[in-house]
Amino acid sequence: MRIRLPRPETRNSARSVWLFFTLIHVGFLARLLPFIIGGGVLSDVRFYREWAYQALGDGVWEGIDTAWVYPVGALAPMVVATVFGPYLYQLAWFLLFAGLNAVGTAALIRRGTPPSFTAAYWWLTATALLGPVAVGRIDGLTAPLVVAALLIVASRPFVAALVLSAATWMKVWPAAVVLASLVVVRHARLRILGAGLALTAGIAAVVAVFGDIRNLTGFLSAQGARGMQLEAPLSTPGVWQAITGTSGAYFFEDEVINTMEVRGALSGVVGDLMTPLLALTVVLVAAFLAIALHRGAQPGALLATGSLALVSTLVVFNKVGSPQFMLWIAAVIAAGLVLDHADEWRYPAIAMLATAGLTTLVYPVFYDALRYELNPAVAVLLTLRNLLVVSIFVWSLVRLGRLTARARVAEGAGSPTGA
Repeated sequence: MRIRLPRPETRNSARSVWLFFTLIHVGFLARLLPFIIGGGVLSDVRFYREWAYQALGDGVWEGIDTAWVYPVGALAPMVVATVFGPYLYQLAWFLLFAGLNAVGTAALIRRGTPPSFTAAYWWLTATALLGPVAVGRIDGLTAPLVVAALLIVASRPFVAALVLSAATWMKVWPAAVVLASLVVVRHARLRILGAGLALTAGIAAVVAVFGDIRNLTGFLSAQGARGMQLEAPLSTPGVWQAITGTSGAYFFEDEVINTMEVRGALSGVVGDLMTPLLALTVVLVAAFLAIALHRGAQPGALLATGSLALVSTLVVFNKVGSPQFMLWIAAVIAAGLVLDHADEWRYPAIAMLATAGLTTLVYPVFYDALRYELNPAVAVLLTLRNLLVVSIFVWSLVRLGRLTARARVAEGAGSPTGA
């Protein structure tokens, strides 16, 4: 059997990517060093440590013994990060983040093509721009898992579905990619569905045996009780009403769930509309995907574009506007640069980098000036960020339309493996 060795230029390109990876993560580590040395933690990691040691020390497991704001699978990395003890919890969390980011990066460069190396550089740059929320929120762990799963779902659908399902049970958003995969990867729908159901059944059994099965879906009601968060894209008019003092809108700090919300004016009505609008848009996009596939649209491009449309739907029509949501969109764009024609994805790639930079400027850099001082300059930054997010969503819909229009109606039109 002949062994095919990587070409020298491929090896050199991969080496450069890993050097860039190292530089980015050394930068992360340097930023975290004061926390690590002092036994502190960054951002939401403080809650993760508290929940983990509440489970290990007090025997109270969130999502099992009590209802929780996260899906119960999120406990897994939180508990794993206790490996070095509470003092070095931040170091362990960073190592988890870096390790999974290495998995995502390796998946991106696996094909050894120029677009794959470009995608890896792009992903690492986006991660760096979203630095505080990338390394300080659980979304920084799920995003590279989604990148890797999207890139192998055509060849290893069962494994990819297990990865996506595990990520979904940490944070709900990867379910959008599962849906896109179920629609587009038609030769493996049963395997994708079976993997998801098997993992879900296993998790449900654990919760039922060791706790209360009603807590399994507690995160759904916890999210539904929220108001319109300050940074949510469709909160933007309310933000400006609060700043200008018109229509009775104002900012409200919900200390129970640690969020800043827009209240008054039409914010309550808008908040009530978010869930039905989100559900309706997801159904319409999924139907659009099925039509495009039937007409013979190129499956790889369709999977990437459909995933972007569904994930950005979860961001645009969401009453929660947390900055880490930008990682969701970035993960799909990184995979899209490999799965589809990179030139076609130039706009969302550039727009997302700008979005990432603006997101970090708003939170954490100038966030206090916005929420406590109602600073209009910061509101401008937030508005630009939200307009870019909406534009990426619109781009994904336009791209879906173009893929459908260009498609040739052919019997037995392909899936990602041509089956």
